[in-house]
Amino acid sequence: MMLKALKQSVSRDLRKRKHRPTNGQLRLPFTNDALELPSFWQPRFYDLNVYSSHKVREKLEYMHANPVKRGLVKNPGAWMWSSFLFYERGEAGLVTIDPVE
Repeated sequence: MMLKALKQSVSRDLRKRKHRPTNGQLRLPFTNDALELPSFWQPRFYDLNVYSSHKVREKLEYMHANPVKRGLVKNPGAWMWSSFLFYERGEAGLVTIDPVE
């Protein structure tokens, strides 16, 4: 619920602004159709409450698999920014990990 409220607040605030972005700023493809409200958040991304240890593990496995799926590395342990080795072997990596149970 907290993320929903935050996302709604940000969206409403940005819709009200009538300024032009600077040259280096990303231009968001807001619609000009008066009948449709402009969209800020991408529809396929949503917040999810992780409510069990099974869900925690599922989400960690999903995140660890992303660089492999994209063809950036051959195995999740090879991605230097990943927490994979921490969770699988207890090895420290480049990023300090706050473990989740």
